[in-house]
Amino acid sequence: MSDLRDSIERYLESLKRENASAHTLRNYRSDLKQLAEFLGEGTGVGSLDVLAFRRWLVRLHGSKLGVATIRRKLAAARSLCRFLEREGAIETNTAKVVRTPKAPHKLPKVPTAAHVNALLDAVAEGKLDRPHPARDLALFELLYGSGLRVSEAVGLNLEDLDLTERWLDVRGKGRKERQVPFTSRTAEALERYLPERKAEKSEHALFVNHRGKRLSTRGVHKIVRLYAVLLSGDTSLHPHSFRHAFATHLLSEGADLRSIQELLGHASLSTTQKYTEISLTDLMAVYDRSHPRA
Repeated sequence: MSDLRDSIERYLESLKRENASAHTLRNYRSDLKQLAEFLGEGTGVGSLDVLAFRRWLVRLHGSKLGVATIRRKLAAARSLCRFLEREGAIETNTAKVVRTPKAPHKLPKVPTAAHVNALLDAVAEGKLDRPHPARDLALFELLYGSGLRVSEAVGLNLEDLDLTERWLDVRGKGRKERQVPFTSRTAEALERYLPERKAEKSEHALFVNHRGKRLSTRGVHKIVRLYAVLLSGDTSLHPHSFRHAFATHLLSEGADLRSIQELLGHASLSTTQKYTEISLTDLMAVYDRSHPRA
């Protein structure tokens, strides 16, 4: 019987060969390591039965983890079992039998266009004494102007940028590539930043840190939080807020859902449809405030 830990390593190697993102690999490695530790040292893949997964879910719920985190961990286990089933190491994917915890229907908080524009204007004015203000502005303009995921923004290389035609070659989830336009404001910010970009000779990343290496997702989170807190006193803003704002503001200005889906790189239209709910929620709020009999 195959050792579970060895099987997990083989599975992760297969994900690497399939070009899974570093984010997915990091999370799945952590999730499956926790599963192996829960089941105990020297456990074989034959122990991956329905009862084992239900016991594991009880432990996860007892750890006060969020539903989204538990759903991801169960998805990792199901994907592992699917791999083992294909290998012939197990007969059936028992993780599929376990019921997925229901995710609460929660709409993301979206900053208004006025809020985002005020913040970006303040960043452009250089109100904070920062070592790389041109880079920071280009980053903000790109996050909002093109609706990129933070992993997509930090994954950009110089060769992915077409300043003349204002297009980006973006690698999204599952390394799927798409072309995304960027605004004239973004183009201006990039033209200001690129001559100042100080990178190591071998570094192709568009956005680099103070050491001349690729800026990390954690670095972007810190930058966004710093500006948001110090310039607007907003502790709720994070890089993904600009992606939500990008989609919601396009929709409210009349863009069709299919076009927004393409720009965001969503595989399913149902993922994009949550932004229609946000727009309707905003519309109802305006109605409730404005109508004399509301």
